Amino acid sequence: MNIFRLAADMTHLASVLVLLLKIHTIKSCAGVSLKTQELYALVFVTRYLDIFTDFISLYNTTMKLVFLGSSLSIVWYMRHHKIVRRSYDKDQDTFRHVLLVVPCLVLALVIHEKFTFKEIMWTFSIFLEAVAILPQLVLLQRTRNIDNLTGQYILLLGAYRSLYILNWVYRYFTEPHFVHWITWIAGLVQTLLYADFFYYYFQSWKNNTKLELPA
Repeated sequence: MNIFRLAADMTHLASVLVLLLKIHTIKSCAGVSLKTQELYALVFVTRYLDIFTDFISLYNTTMKLVFLGSSLSIVWYMRHHKIVRRSYDKDQDTFRHVLLVVPCLVLALVIHEKFTFKEIMWTFSIFLEAVAILPQLVLLQRTRNIDNLTGQYILLLGAYRSLYILNWVYRYFTEPHFVHWITWIAGLVQTLLYADFFYYYFQSWKNNTKLELPA
C-alpha cells in the first residue's frame, strides 16, 4: 500500500467520523441528505459482498466492516432515532435517487470486466459511488446555509477521492499492467462533482466568511 492510498482511506474514515460526531453528539442531521447516505450504504453493501469469502488482509477487512457499519448506522440514526430524525429536512431532500440507482445498474450490466454476480455488483457500486453525492449537493444548494461539520464532511469526501486519483497515478507508473478504466473514469467524474463545492469552500475560508452555495 502506498502513501496516497493510505491517506485516501484515512481521509474517507475521517469524513465518516465527522458526520457521526455531528449526529451522535449534537443529535442533529440538519443539512445532511438521507438520500445520499442511503446510496452510500447501498454502495458498500454491494461492493463488499466478498467480505466473508475473500480474505485479503486484516486492514482490508477492518476497513470494509467500518464503512459498512458506519453507513448503515447513519441511515438508522436519520430514519429511526427519536431526536435525530426530527432535524431531517425531508421537504428539501427530494432528489429521486432511483434515477441514479437504475442507470448505474444498467451501465454495470453493459460495462464490466467479468460477467459474474459479484463483479456486476462491484461495478455497480463504483458507478453509484461516483454520483451518490448528488442529492447532498442539491440539498446544500437549496438550503444554502451550511454548518461547519457538514462542510468539513463533504470536503473530506472530495479530498478522499482526489487522493485516490493520486494513488492510481502512482500505481500506473510503479506497477506493470495497472489499468482499470472503469474505476478511473468513475473516480474522475466523482471528483469533478465536488469542484463547485471546493471553490466556494476555499473562497469562504480565504475570506473568513460563512460557507454558502449559490441557489
